[in-house]
Amino acid sequence: MTDSQLIREIKDGNVQLYAELIRRYERKILAFIFHMLKGTQLESLAEDLCQDTFYKAYRSLRTFREVEASFSTWLYTIARNTVLSELRKNRTVKIPLEDSGKEPHAGDEALPEQTVLRNEKVYLVREAINKLPEKQRSALILREYDQLDYQEIANILGQTVSSVKSLLFRARASVKLQLEPYFIEPIFEELEGMSQR
Repeated sequence: MTDSQLIREIKDGNVQLYAELIRRYERKILAFIFHMLKGTQLESLAEDLCQDTFYKAYRSLRTFREVEASFSTWLYTIARNTVLSELRKNRTVKIPLEDSGKEPHAGDEALPEQTVLRNEKVYLVREAINKLPEKQRSALILREYDQLDYQEIANILGQTVSSVKSLLFRARASVKLQLEPYFIEPIFEELEGMSQR
């Protein structure tokens, strides 16, 4: 069954089918929420906020109109708003966003120095993303981690497609600018050392 068919059945009273919608989207929504909470010391709330998202979606399902957005876009919007509401309640924490949940794994042949450098690069990228304004951070996460297209991101953020492209351009430029000192200087130092030989 498609999402549309499931939603029609649920609206007609077959509410047990809502479990199928949860099964289809729970992992993606949980990962998105976890990324939004990363570094806020609120990561432990991710599962609760995921459940809140599905509860809110269920309660509002009668008002959902597919002509305005797909179910997944609508669900991501509810998840984002749920996270932002929680973050507003806990203003003392930084709003970050981050890693894909995958820890860097060094192969058996990797040297300890390479592992340390790789972990440091991952940390620097995370910090750069965490410093982005909320809309840029959300757009970047939805595009790079969740692989959503521009139109879906625009619907979730309440923006136009051109605004989303602009947010992504500024986010990537900001991350690049923040990381340049860490990744450009060693190259120059290496080149200077070669010219002195």
